[in-house]
Amino acid sequence: MTTHQTIQLLRAYESQNVLFYEPDGSWPIVWERARGVHVWDAEGKKYLDLTAAFGVAAAGHANPRIVRAGQRQMAKLLHAMGDVHPHAPKARLARELSRITFERWPNESKARSSKSGVSTGKTIFCNSGFEAVEAALKTAILATGRRGVIAFAGAYHGLGYGALNATHRDHFRGPFRSQLGEFGHFVPFPTSAGKRKRKEPHSEDKKRETRHLVSCPELAALEARIRSLCRRERIGAILVEPIQARGGINLPLPEFLPLLRQLCDEYGALLILDEIYTGFGRTGKWFACEHSGVVPDVICLGKALTGGFPLSACVGRAQLMDAAWPVSTGEAIHTSTFLGHPVGCAMALAQIGEIRRLKLCERSARLGAFLISELTKFPSLKSEVIRRVRGAGLMVGLELRNADGSPATAKSLQVIKAMLRHGFILLPEGAHGNVISFTPPLTITEAQLIGMVSALQKVLLGE
Repeated sequence: MTTHQTIQLLRAYESQNVLFYEPDGSWPIVWERARGVHVWDAEGKKYLDLTAAFGVAAAGHANPRIVRAGQRQMAKLLHAMGDVHPHAPKARLARELSRITFERWPNESKARSSKSGVSTGKTIFCNSGFEAVEAALKTAILATGRRGVIAFAGAYHGLGYGALNATHRDHFRGPFRSQLGEFGHFVPFPTSAGKRKRKEPHSEDKKRETRHLVSCPELAALEARIRSLCRRERIGAILVEPIQARGGINLPLPEFLPLLRQLCDEYGALLILDEIYTGFGRTGKWFACEHSGVVPDVICLGKALTGGFPLSACVGRAQLMDAAWPVSTGEAIHTSTFLGHPVGCAMALAQIGEIRRLKLCERSARLGAFLISELTKFPSLKSEVIRRVRGAGLMVGLELRNADGSPATAKSLQVIKAMLRHGFILLPEGAHGNVISFTPPLTITEAQLIGMVSALQKVLLGE
């Protein structure tokens, strides 16, 4: 089937809100197959994928070991009854997620947690990222009895009705606001530079609610805002992405997560980290929270968890999860038909194995630093466009702004479409779509990045 035929079928039979297409046929392409870092379209044209399909293909598209794990599981047990009659891969994956999170973090030299000693993690399996977030939100209200959740400007936590309460962009939330519980309270996400020296309070200050834990003016203002919300509202959790992906590859100040950890400890709220995009080596660590050594109460995982099968997980400290969730008496209060799907669990175990075997966390850190270095070497643009590069590991953003400081949205989309014609798949991020993001498979090579950067420079310079 040709690209045109596929698009025509989708226009006829899929909701018109799903797919954007250009009348001249330049967007989108129709994926036919993918392997490693490459994608082929319906006409057989080859592309270098700089998106990893929304960050999913961390170990490469159709990684042979992951595919074989899925095939073996499909041949043996295609479906099970997740919350009634379980299967072994789900048990093994729950144990593995505990090992790479709560059991591993206390051994990291910088790990900071509200609890001392070694803990284990307990998991609620879900199907997509927003479901993992909603399981975490349920955990928060069960554990604290408080409905309020603090989230951040620019946050994207998914589009289910629970997650929408914490997803900031009005484009997603606005049309459905009348049906939402509106339990989310939004505060600024601190990305600008400032004084970064952290101040530890004296013991007597710890009794004073008005103390400031940080000296950076931006973080001090944020701290005051959160304290005010915690006094005024019934706040049960702070939900945050350690690095905002869809928000525009936004990196916070280094003291940000430690500040949230201390505030959650002080007010008895849960710190929930949405690492659906940033997890499994994307930022150069297994999880982005490890850059600041902060241990959450709950972590939400997805995307790269399986390398290509719909599976997500809400993993919390075992003591917390046991206190929050009642023992099943025959009917779970949070479940789904495909909970802990056996094929997804088998693929996730293989994916975690490949991340270890190929040392993809280390590779991501090294290649991400290389990519940022290459992008910052670009000569000045002929047009009045300002470039800003930022990132961690292989989660990198190139922000384009006009000379007056406004988002260069049109230029960003023009560049992305031109790069597609040249054989490179890229995506725009940020509320204005003016941040070109680079989240390739972690198996990409330095030479492939050099080729992409060279093509991007020519497109930006209009050569």
